[in-house]
Amino acid sequence: MKDDIILLKQGEIVLKGQNRREFEAKLINNIRRRLEPYGKFNVYALQSTVYVEPKGDSDMEGALEAAKCIFGAFTVTRAAACEKDKDAILETAVSYLETQLKTVSTFKVESKRADKRFPMGSIELSQYVGGQLHDRFPNLKPDMHNPELTVHIEIRDFAAYVHGPAIRGAGGLPIGVGGRMVTLLSGGIDSPVASHMIAKRGVQLIPVHFYSHPYTSVLAKEKVIKLAGILTRYCGRLRVELVPFTKIQEQIREHCPEGLITVLMRRFMMRIAERIAVDNACTALVTGDNLGQVASQTAQALAVTEECVNIPIFRPLIALDKRDIIDIARMIDTYETSILPYEDCCTVFTPRRPRTKPKLEEILEAEAKLDIDALVEEAVMSTERIVV
Repeated sequence: MKDDIILLKQGEIVLKGQNRREFEAKLINNIRRRLEPYGKFNVYALQSTVYVEPKGDSDMEGALEAAKCIFGAFTVTRAAACEKDKDAILETAVSYLETQLKTVSTFKVESKRADKRFPMGSIELSQYVGGQLHDRFPNLKPDMHNPELTVHIEIRDFAAYVHGPAIRGAGGLPIGVGGRMVTLLSGGIDSPVASHMIAKRGVQLIPVHFYSHPYTSVLAKEKVIKLAGILTRYCGRLRVELVPFTKIQEQIREHCPEGLITVLMRRFMMRIAERIAVDNACTALVTGDNLGQVASQTAQALAVTEECVNIPIFRPLIALDKRDIIDIARMIDTYETSILPYEDCCTVFTPRRPRTKPKLEEILEAEAKLDIDALVEEAVMSTERIVV
């Protein structure tokens, strides 16, 4: 077998014009960091492709799985590199894809000649390799429209590369190019999906979770840390801010109208999250709000909730169906953890008849009974930080 390599094809980065080098450099740095557990690699970019070459013994299967989750890569492929010679390419295809070539019945060859110095055209090379493979593997029949296997050949600057079908990558933009934001991470289905979606736009996240001991169990907090751990496959290392919220909830329940409890709690969450955002040079907050899903997510309630902060609040899920959100949760592997039966701080203080159209005037009247600044300061100063 010839030299093994991983190829990551860039997606949106190729459209970035004069800023492209910055995006590309961030992607390369992210790849290097994320693949460190799997060995040493030489990582570089040429012609809209990032090359990951192992140096010595490396876990290529582990590296490939990790590479699939790195934002900024449109497709990921494990390939064999060889000399830019038609017979070397043929022999590499035979050895590298032998198992697949023996088990399928239809195939085709697709060639791309990025290096125009190569003496054969793309169609001519495909015909040559395809004809030879057909002769060597009697089970194979050519099928140009719906083959079971497509053999890909790429003629590039330093070598020729042979591989099977590419794997869909995570897409989006490299983490770090979109700034830094605080994301409110509950133990439910929505907020991990919202976090994933905004991270896909290149945003570095600081997750904030509110817990209500003793009303919520230690298992509820561990569930959120586990969700953050799943997100690190895409986002890299995360520092989770765990905010004690019990005193605030008890003060609201004791002094404020029951129907306003949920919106009042969410306003406190926004204030605390804004403080954490400012302390960490973040530009916005991210929530899992979905319009009309629950009483606190009506247009009126959302407007009242965000009135108390001075930085933008991004809501990636705002118009999605719940089915769509669940599909993404399954895809990113957070769903099964999200549905574990451990209550978060919002569910244990849910009013019997929450107001769906709260007015700002009545919210401010209720908050006048609370020492907002002192409660926010105490919660921020008591925040626990865990690196995942």
